[in-house]
Amino acid sequence: MKILVITDMLPYPPVSGGLLRVYNLLSRVAKQHQVTLIAPQTCEDQDKDIHHLKKQGYQVTTAKVAKRSRLTKILTMAHCARSGQPLELGYEYREELTEKIKTCVSAERFDIIQVEQSHMAHYLAMLPQNKTSKRILMLHDVDFAQADRMAHLEQKLRRKLRLKLYSRMMRRWEPRIADKFDRCTTVSEPDRQLLTTANPRLKVDVIPNGVDTTLYQPLPLTNPCPTLLFIGNMSYLPCIDAMRYFCREIFPHVLDKIKDAELWIVGKEPAAEVKALADSRIHVTGQVEDIVPYYKRCTACIVPLRAGGGTRLKILEAMALGRPVISTTIGREGLDLIDREEILIADTPQHFTEATLQILSDLPLRKHITTKAREKVVRLYDWDASADKLMQIYKEVTQ
Repeated sequence: MKILVITDMLPYPPVSGGLLRVYNLLSRVAKQHQVTLIAPQTCEDQDKDIHHLKKQGYQVTTAKVAKRSRLTKILTMAHCARSGQPLELGYEYREELTEKIKTCVSAERFDIIQVEQSHMAHYLAMLPQNKTSKRILMLHDVDFAQADRMAHLEQKLRRKLRLKLYSRMMRRWEPRIADKFDRCTTVSEPDRQLLTTANPRLKVDVIPNGVDTTLYQPLPLTNPCPTLLFIGNMSYLPCIDAMRYFCREIFPHVLDKIKDAELWIVGKEPAAEVKALADSRIHVTGQVEDIVPYYKRCTACIVPLRAGGGTRLKILEAMALGRPVISTTIGREGLDLIDREEILIADTPQHFTEATLQILSDLPLRKHITTKAREKVVRLYDWDASADKLMQIYKEVTQ
């Protein structure tokens, strides 16, 4: 099959959950089908990333996008408002990408046209209107639910009101635009239910997130110091909130009992609030080239998220690498994991503190959880299985 995929970023290097998903699924799809990827290119030094993607079997077309003036942004947002779209979609729109899509679909017929993430679905107007190309919308999150959760965390009134407005507009627009596609996919059953409740006409499948369980094997523990690890995009509000919450309400109580405990916060673009958390026991690294050394030195991984959507790929990564995970219910959302068997779940500061102290001091419990978690991730959350499910959807919609 010929498959056209439209994304908001080149999926290499895969430095975030969304990029990991796109890269791993499409790299497997490209082994069996012809995949053409269209994405904006924001800087010249992405040429090596494009070369890497081509070596994986993709055909890559990029639109070199220029920095837009404030007036252009305002006019684009005004157009969104007139057409009933959420204003923030104006930030995503790029005329250069529109022209590339038009050129591509007029020059070649595709069996599947796949759009990654609902905020890119407004490019639907550039897609061919004939019935030969089937359309698939890949939702990494349900944006209206995610924005609503983030609004509850935001402390600045202006940002809180903006998130609430975006959530309300997306709650109307997202299920409606999804109706323009032949099939939609979400990363979890809770997200599927959110979407189908908002629009019962939708046909929605779950394509779980995953991990390469062949590449990611259990690691030895190289550091005798009791060490916790959090990995995430540290400019992303739910990750910022998670670390502020953990460092202020949980970690001090851990240090009261385990004096030499450490916390490593690893992830790109740490916000000022995150950098301010650093001290002799809390280390903030920013983006790193290789995450494996940080897993090797950590005793356990923490996911104290209180907002967000989709599923956390870093939980699956930790499970594959043989590290126990302590998470909130929201952090674990969408993953079929059993508390105290494959993960520890804690939703209050007291319970999270207790779970952290237990996992750092109880070696038999750590071994039990890591063994069970590894078995679960191999059985249910390997990228190969997710890619097979996606390719089955291709087959179904084109029959």
